[in-house]
Amino acid sequence: MTFSYVVTGGGRGIGKAVVERLLADKGGEKDGEKDGEKDTVVVAVERDPDALAWAGPRVIPLIGDAADEEVAAWAADLAQEAGILRGWVNNAAVFRDASVHTSPIAEVRALIAANLDLAVVGCATAVRHFLAAGTPGAIVNVTSHQATRAVPGSLPYSTAKAATEGLTRALAVEYGRHGIRVNAVAPGSVATERYEAFLESQAPRARQAVEEQLAMLHPLGRVATPAEVASVVAHLLSDEAAFVNGATIPVDGGRTVLGLDPEARE
Repeated sequence: MTFSYVVTGGGRGIGKAVVERLLADKGGEKDGEKDGEKDTVVVAVERDPDALAWAGPRVIPLIGDAADEEVAAWAADLAQEAGILRGWVNNAAVFRDASVHTSPIAEVRALIAANLDLAVVGCATAVRHFLAAGTPGAIVNVTSHQATRAVPGSLPYSTAKAATEGLTRALAVEYGRHGIRVNAVAPGSVATERYEAFLESQAPRARQAVEEQLAMLHPLGRVATPAEVASVVAHLLSDEAAFVNGATIPVDGGRTVLGLDPEARE
């Protein structure tokens, strides 16, 4: 038996870690099932073809915009052709700051839509395919600690992520009776390629200051690895989380509950 998943933004960072974790879990065997009785295939949606150069035989690369309905439908079709569509992870994101007093309102709206559309299109496509197939399924939306604790300049991103958490709850209520679970994970700072590239661009003293500040913001004294976020995503997709629905799980080392603002303004 083969289970299939769709992971958007699956080429780098958290998305890549999720793909790797799902493949390592071999479909999430239960106790008593022999290794290999279930196989896993992941459709990884990416805008950048180079980001999926590492993909092996159980990864189906799909180059395109995850907010495009046709691309999302294609991803679902590819997943269903490969096996039983079991889960969908909306991880793709757009990182661009804007403030309403300096940016055109149309730009702010477009940036909010750019992130929210990724979740709406992915969730809608997954729900429709689960219902059409008559099979249960799980959706995980990757949001952010900024959904509840915004920082100055992050209005479009924070707004979209807060809306995505509302979307998560609404879908969980509406489709739970059909065996479709919808949850979210809200990471803090994560040591992705983007994060590492930022550190590398800094002078040694500035890099040290950034690392010290981030250690202070997270009660565990460090940022997360992508694999640590992926492990929570994989759990929410698995049968071990069969009664978890409509939840947003912080994976931020306690950053949100500590609540320090790294860019406080008077």
